[in-house]
Amino acid sequence: MLLLIAHLIGLQLSISGSLALSCHRTESSPGFSLPGDYLLAGLFSLHSDYLQVRSQPQVTFCDRPDSFNGHGYHLFQAMRFSIEEINNSTALLPNITLGYELYDVCSESSNVYATLQALSLWDTGHIEVQENLYNYSPKVVAVIGPDNTNHAVTTAALLSPFLVPLVSYEASSTILSAKRQYPSFLRTIPSDKYQVEVMVLLLQKFGWVWISLVGSYGDYGQLGVQALEELATRRGICIAFKAIIPFLAKVGDKSMQAMIDHLDQVRTTVIVVFSNRHLAAVFFKSVVLANLNGKVWIASEDWAISTHIARVPGIQGIGTVLGVAIQQRPVPGLKEFEQAYAQVEKGAPRPCSEGSWCSSNQLCRDCHAFSAHHMPALGNFSMSAAYNVYQAVYAVAHGLHQLLRCTSGACSRGPVYPWQLLEQIHKVNFLLHEETVTFDDNGDILSDYAIIAWDWSGLTWTFSNIGSATWSPIRLSLNETKIKWHGNNSQVPTSVCTMDCLEGHHRVVVGSYHCCFECVPCDAGTFLNRSDLHVCQPCGKEEWAPEGSQTCFPRTVVLLAWHEPITCVLLAASTLLLLVVVGTAMLFAWHLHTPVVRSAGGGLCFLMLGSLAGGTCSLYSFFGEPTVLTCLLRQALFSLGFAIFLSCLTVRSFQLVIIFKFSTKVPTFYHAWVKNHGAGLFVVISSALHTFICVLWLAVWTPLPTREYQRFPELVMLECTEDSSMGFRLAFTSNVLLSVSAFTCSYLGKELPENYNEAKCVTFSLLLNFVSWITFFTMVNIYQGKYLTAVDVLVRLTTLSGSFSGYFLPKCYVILCRSDLNNTEHFQASIQDYTRRCSST
Repeated sequence: MLLLIAHLIGLQLSISGSLALSCHRTESSPGFSLPGDYLLAGLFSLHSDYLQVRSQPQVTFCDRPDSFNGHGYHLFQAMRFSIEEINNSTALLPNITLGYELYDVCSESSNVYATLQALSLWDTGHIEVQENLYNYSPKVVAVIGPDNTNHAVTTAALLSPFLVPLVSYEASSTILSAKRQYPSFLRTIPSDKYQVEVMVLLLQKFGWVWISLVGSYGDYGQLGVQALEELATRRGICIAFKAIIPFLAKVGDKSMQAMIDHLDQVRTTVIVVFSNRHLAAVFFKSVVLANLNGKVWIASEDWAISTHIARVPGIQGIGTVLGVAIQQRPVPGLKEFEQAYAQVEKGAPRPCSEGSWCSSNQLCRDCHAFSAHHMPALGNFSMSAAYNVYQAVYAVAHGLHQLLRCTSGACSRGPVYPWQLLEQIHKVNFLLHEETVTFDDNGDILSDYAIIAWDWSGLTWTFSNIGSATWSPIRLSLNETKIKWHGNNSQVPTSVCTMDCLEGHHRVVVGSYHCCFECVPCDAGTFLNRSDLHVCQPCGKEEWAPEGSQTCFPRTVVLLAWHEPITCVLLAASTLLLLVVVGTAMLFAWHLHTPVVRSAGGGLCFLMLGSLAGGTCSLYSFFGEPTVLTCLLRQALFSLGFAIFLSCLTVRSFQLVIIFKFSTKVPTFYHAWVKNHGAGLFVVISSALHTFICVLWLAVWTPLPTREYQRFPELVMLECTEDSSMGFRLAFTSNVLLSVSAFTCSYLGKELPENYNEAKCVTFSLLLNFVSWITFFTMVNIYQGKYLTAVDVLVRLTTLSGSFSGYFLPKCYVILCRSDLNNTEHFQASIQDYTRRCSST
């Protein structure tokens, strides 16, 4: 496969080479070449890019008027200086000299031509495609450069089949880390992979999650924008607007106007510009022209500290500029070297000698005119890039040092094949001015970044080093006090689509961007105490939270405590009723043989009073914290006691009806009722049936203490589990049936003698019973609060009091206050009067 690629490249090179190399016998400048035992090629942009559409493949002539590139010139001199320094050293390559061939690569065609020259053979000056490329030995052992990703991709593609080491000093695109495509590529500038990481960390540091992203046409800008978008999106940052500056962009043209207008419309405060210097200048001239001010601009390393951008007229008004830059490392002696070069008499460019091949791109007329007082200033940006060139040359030299076994004080001489040198460069690990130089498996160097901020506070532009980014692990360190933010308040600008929600509110995304949202309060029972969370958290079982809460609160435990005022009142009333019932029993026992007691039922009265006392005692189990015992007693004891009372009341009323109305009309039934003790049998059967229901209730649907959480979000109701059980319903239904029976029997006796006629009082008591319970169940439907238990106790107390009052109070009144009515004569007179009325009707 490698051989096939080499043949295809050779075919292309033979065609382009015949055109490119037709320029022999042209001029060249001194300083572009140096003989040596081993040659290195250097590719530098000594002149600005030549952007012109051509109709045929011709090599661009770079040395054009007004096109000199001072930045490229400094890098050019850095390589010359590095090789001279190495040749003057006796430690690195003793008895070996390095030479160089330097080329001006101002365009793609000149870059291709320089690459072909580097691949050409020593003796012929031509490229020969051999069957075994491992034995191919071009005139240069390694290539330093070029300066941008577009050129580097082309050069790497051409050199890779021959495995000629290519060490770039400024091509940072991640695409060049692909070893399957570019196996011989290395670089001394960090990969954009790390630059993108630093940019995202910087955005996260200041909470900028709503940004615009602008890149330049070409691999550097487009791949950088793509990587930045992918990583930023994964880290929760939204890209509101993304655009690429066209390759042929002009200030004020329609495409640039449309881009700037769109930038203004999206209203993002932060704009990341991942662009090369040339297109960044066009972009910012358009920004200034459109008066797009008050923004934060994040600069990629290619233009972050470039004076080419800082000199754009009016750029100081665009806002705050922060950037990622290569760490500033000086090349000791470079400035003096350039000054010495400017002072040397270089003479006019010389023509190429007969029979040699001379590149039209080894010429720089401007360089001849430099003097100690008139030469390009060596700024921070150029010095930083020059150090990368310095590192690249030293990396190749150290590779040669290892390959030629120079550790013994002398280097072995012999042919050096590119693939051998490539292996050794990958292994280098050396200190260069206290900085370690080594490459990873992808040929990338791990170097720290500097975080810079532009500063216009003085008379001229400068920048401040405000922090750094280090690796293993990745860490961003900033001194924010050094940043001079635009605006009057000098506060950190915000760049969000929607401001963070208040605590207790969660985000509901609006549209396609998760950064744009509405703030909705958390539902009751949930909370949110961090603005970076999007989902409200549920409270614990023993906690509650109102709507829009940022924390949970302990629930209030609700029970009818013994010390509460209403409890004291109910306890007093219950105790009073119990004492009255007991007192009535004692009163009836004292007057047991009087007509009033005998007419009330005699011994049956004590069963009725006992059942009322039992029902009253059940009320005490409603107070305080429910226990298993109180839950078993409170409902069942009341229900059983009241059922026994109703059974006795029913049979008492029924028995009077039989005596006065049916004894003569239905004598057989009457005698059977008396003979078989019908009254007692009814009470026993009815009470036994209700007792069975209560036992079944307690056994199957056992009432137990429970903590109720659903009724009120902020309360825990301590109660028993009997209200909704089937046992409760059966017992309650039984009591209702007995109440109806007692009412019916009492109503049938409404015409009995006055001393025996209990219809009015019983009707009143039963009606009070019905009204009380209807009121209670109505209250249950509209109120479920703390005092529902108190209402329940009050209803039961009313029922018991009403039953006692309706049946026993009139009799107690007669015994205590109308003793004249409590005699046999009065009762007989009442019976005779009833008999007379019945006979007359």
